[in-house]
Amino acid sequence: MTAVKDALRRQQIETPSWAYGNSGTRFKVFAQQGVPRTPREKIADAAQVHRFTGVAPSVAVHIPWDTVDDYAELAAYAVDQGVRIGAVNTNVFQDDDYMLGSVTNPDPAIRRKALDHLLACVDIMDATGSRDLKLWFSDGTNYPGQDDIRTRQDRMEEALAAVYERLGDDQRFLLEYKLFEPAFYMTDLPDWGASYAHCLKLGPKAQVVVDTGHHAPGTNIEFIVAFLLREGRLGAFDFNSRFYADDDLMVGAADPFQLYRIMHEVVRGGGYDPATGVRFMLDQCHNIEPKIQGQIRSVLNVQEATAKALLIDTAALGEAQRTGDVLGANAVFMDAYNTDVRPLLAELREEMGLHADPVAAYKASGYYERVVGERKDGQAAGWGA
Repeated sequence: MTAVKDALRRQQIETPSWAYGNSGTRFKVFAQQGVPRTPREKIADAAQVHRFTGVAPSVAVHIPWDTVDDYAELAAYAVDQGVRIGAVNTNVFQDDDYMLGSVTNPDPAIRRKALDHLLACVDIMDATGSRDLKLWFSDGTNYPGQDDIRTRQDRMEEALAAVYERLGDDQRFLLEYKLFEPAFYMTDLPDWGASYAHCLKLGPKAQVVVDTGHHAPGTNIEFIVAFLLREGRLGAFDFNSRFYADDDLMVGAADPFQLYRIMHEVVRGGGYDPATGVRFMLDQCHNIEPKIQGQIRSVLNVQEATAKALLIDTAALGEAQRTGDVLGANAVFMDAYNTDVRPLLAELREEMGLHADPVAAYKASGYYERVVGERKDGQAAGWGA
C-alpha cells in the first residue's frame, strides 16, 4: 500500500482556465455568481483546486480567451498563487473567417492568418515557460464535393510542419482530434489515426492528445491509449465524459469503469511515469454545477480510478493471462475496480497535510462567498470570452 500511496503523491492533473467561467450548450449559457472576470481570477480559482486536492499544480490557458498584455507577469502571478501555467491552447475556430476552415481553408490568406495565430501561441509558451501547445481544429466540410479531401490534408500537413519547426527544444505540440462537430460530413482530423499519422511524419515533438469525449459510441478508448503508449506517441489526455456526443461532462460521470480501464493501460504501459511526458489534463465546461467544486470532483474521480488501477495484482493477472484463465483474469481485474479506495485516498490526503474531504474543505473555506462579493462588477468570463 505504501507504493500505491507514493505513486498517488506524484500524480499531477491539469485543470483548464475555461472551466471556471460561465459556460453552457449552443442553446444557452447559464450565468453563475462569483465566476472570474479575468485570466488572473481564473488562475486564482484553479489554485483553490490545487490547494484542496494537492495534485492540480498547473492550469491550461486558452488564447485569445486568456489574452493579457504581459504573459511573463501572468506566469509569475500563477506561481504566487501556488500553481503554474500549463498547456497553451490555440483557437482557430471562432472567427468568421474560419467558416470554411482555418489551416485547411481554400483561401491562402485565411490559412496564413490561422498559422500566424498558432505561431503567436508558441511565443506565449516562451513567455510563460509552458512546454505544451495544444492544437485542435474544427476544420472540415458539411457536404460531399464541398472541397477536396486530399488537398485539405496537404494544407494541414504544411501548417503543422511550420508550427513544428517553430517549437523550441523543450517544447512540443499536442494534436487533438474530433469525430464531428461543427464539420458534419468530413472532419480534417477526425480520429486518433489521422492525428498519429501527422505526428509520426513530423517527429518526436508532435504527440497525440486523447480527448475521452471525442469518439464514436462503443469505441475502445483504452486500446487507443495502449497503442499510442506502445509507440511513444501519447502526449496527453483531455479528460471528460459524455453520454451521447461531446458533452464535456465531469470525467468519470458517464462511465467510471471506462476511466479505470484507461488508467490501467496508462499504468501498464508506463504512461504514469512522469518521465514519459504524458499529461493528465481536464477539458470540461461546467454548465449547471459550481465551477470549482466541479473541477475538484473531477480531480477526485481521476484519483480514484488511478488508485484502483494501481491496486491491480499484476502478478496474478499476468499468470491468469499466460495460462488462458479467462474468468480468473477478469476476476483479478474486477477485484481492483470494486475496491473502495476512498478511505485510502482520505488517509493519503491527511498524510499530505490536506483535509480528507476536499469538497467539504473547499465549501467550508469561505472562498466562494468572498469572490461572489468581490466579483459583483465587471464582465464575467464565459465560453468564447
